[in-house]
Amino acid sequence: MIRALTGFSTRKPWRVIALWAVLGIFVSLMGQVLVFRVTQTDSAGFLPGEYDAAAALHVAEEKFGAKPDAGTVTVLVARRDGKPLADADRRRVGEVARGLSAERVEMPWSEEEIRGLSKDYSQVPSVAPAMTAPDGSFALLSARLLGNTTDPGMHALYRAFQDRAEQEFGDAGLRTGFTGGVADVVDRADAEKSTQTVVGLVMVGLIVLINVLVFRSVLAAFVPLFAVSVVGGAAAGTVVGAALLTGFDLDPGTPSLIATVLVGIGVDYFLFLLFRFREELRKRPEADHREVAAFVALRVGTAVTSAALTIVAAFATLGVATFGQFRVLGPSVAVAVLVMLLASLTLMPAVLAVAGRRMFWPSRSLRKAERPGTAGRTGDLVARRPLLVLTASIALLGALAVGVTGVRMDFTTGGTPQETAAAATAREIARALPPGVSDPTTVYVTAEAGHTLDAAALGDLPKALSRVEGVGKVSSPVFNADRTAARLDTYLTADAQSQRARDLVAGPVREAVREATPTGLTAHVGGTAAVFADVATAVDEDLRTVFPVAAALIALILLVLLRSLLAPVVLMLAVGLCFAATFGASTLVFQHLGGEPGVNFVLPLVLFLFVVALGTDYNILISDRLREEMARPGTARAAVARAVRHTAPAIATAGLVLAASFGSLAVNAEPSTRQIGFATALGILLSAFVLSLLLVPAAAALLGRGMWWPVRRGHRAEPGSDETRAEREQERRGLGVEAGAGAGR
Repeated sequence: MIRALTGFSTRKPWRVIALWAVLGIFVSLMGQVLVFRVTQTDSAGFLPGEYDAAAALHVAEEKFGAKPDAGTVTVLVARRDGKPLADADRRRVGEVARGLSAERVEMPWSEEEIRGLSKDYSQVPSVAPAMTAPDGSFALLSARLLGNTTDPGMHALYRAFQDRAEQEFGDAGLRTGFTGGVADVVDRADAEKSTQTVVGLVMVGLIVLINVLVFRSVLAAFVPLFAVSVVGGAAAGTVVGAALLTGFDLDPGTPSLIATVLVGIGVDYFLFLLFRFREELRKRPEADHREVAAFVALRVGTAVTSAALTIVAAFATLGVATFGQFRVLGPSVAVAVLVMLLASLTLMPAVLAVAGRRMFWPSRSLRKAERPGTAGRTGDLVARRPLLVLTASIALLGALAVGVTGVRMDFTTGGTPQETAAAATAREIARALPPGVSDPTTVYVTAEAGHTLDAAALGDLPKALSRVEGVGKVSSPVFNADRTAARLDTYLTADAQSQRARDLVAGPVREAVREATPTGLTAHVGGTAAVFADVATAVDEDLRTVFPVAAALIALILLVLLRSLLAPVVLMLAVGLCFAATFGASTLVFQHLGGEPGVNFVLPLVLFLFVVALGTDYNILISDRLREEMARPGTARAAVARAVRHTAPAIATAGLVLAASFGSLAVNAEPSTRQIGFATALGILLSAFVLSLLLVPAAAALLGRGMWWPVRRGHRAEPGSDETRAEREQERRGLGVEAGAGAGR
């Protein structure tokens, strides 16, 4: 199949390019428009039904009409002169709240939205008084806006509501502040917008610069990035389309994560093709460039296919996770990588077939003989001193892995608040009221069929909750229309997203609910703190399941690809050590030296998948070339030197590009994203420069052709042949004569 795809693409390149251009751009645009129809912002919706927070959400929706996409904005209203609110002010606050609840807010349409495809969020908001500060300095309103808080259309609607509220209260001499829900999201997005733009431009510029320095060519610098951008957009659009057809909801961060992954691996695959294309054009200067492109696409396509399938298998294992966010992320990344693989076997070979030698213009590298350079010296070093290189590599990775000592998991989601208007409003509220007042922990109580509830039926439950240390206040019970369910809002003294709040909910609060709920009633604890407490439990269970399953699948793929028993063991041990080193270094940087509470709870899983799966790409490439070179006549160590010399530039360049792609996440304001960006970039660099260029080749040099057992060993050249003379020359330079020189010959 690989031969058929690459062969057709190099014979009919313009057709393939035109098809990708039309379909790719169309699917990409449709995906950008429809993505917010398939994203879900409520983490509780991703929890299995048996978790307490998920059960609470079900009761809220069924009994109280709660909407999954409902976002509550807390509106602070105070006098401009700082004095306490007078009775007239309180009456005016109530009048304005009723007016805001009676008038429809129209969503302003921008160029980003397409009528008929983009969702229209125009609605009548639900605005109601919540509470007044004990000192009377301000009143709080609860405004419910329905919609996806990550959608720019929803942002536009919120701004329209904000402008109207500010004007209505301003006419009465009152000032306003907004926090919680979409207010936090919009303010944070505005604060990060310029930073993200600069980071994106720097990342693109860095990738182009790396390619310019490596190839000295205009086309080789820009064409891969442009092609990968089109394919990446098409892949993200395909994921969105699949989600629409299957009814699955995506996490809001999934599309951006897919884009980051695809830019990195797509450019990597293109670079693998470019380096081998240039190598073969140098060897055969008179050959037709389309024939060379077909040969390269077939040869590299095999390795690329194996590498891509490794990533697909690793992420597909997330399908067995219990946490829905992971269960959807895995197949999403797998589908996107399959689209990129298809492009690697069709679009990229077609581009090479069209561009030919012009791909490397104005560089004169095709006219010059290949010089060993740093890559050649690295290959010689590994072949001459394999034991030393292997020992040093293991020592470096082992030293970094020691940093994992004392690691703690951090389940916080926000970190240090940014200086935004929403954050300032939240601080003002927190000075007068418990921190949890804007995001209460809610206890839902339901009666058995045929029974109704009243305050007396709840027994001592409200009092038991109020006695829990860390609970500032428990509201009066609110009953649904048929009085079959009750809601108790519990205001914690800790921020709902903090570790302390999660500990309170997971421990004392739920224990009090279990002990104080009267017989015949069922109670569930919901809210942000409860959701994240259950998410932590679900993720911990998934880690114990996904790790061994993913490792087994990757090992199986390597076994089939390499057709060897020993080589997969070497590679799996290498990537396992790399994972430990990366995790240890991340713990050292963020927890031990950075003073953070710990490493983010999703980091081990994400790091394992990315470092093991993406890092295996480079190991597959070097292993494939090692096997190819060892199949030729000559010593195994000479084959190792040749393999490193030919693949080191491609692996080094690809590693830098992929690390730059993930490294762009390291400047994100959110701690979890920052940690993932840093750790993944470091893991990729270790995989490329330590594992693939040093550790694995050194192991191959020591094991020789025995590494590929039980595959038949390569044959030696006939005496007097050019191959034999070349081998003797290499041996005079010291290759293959130390520490068991005869091994693997």
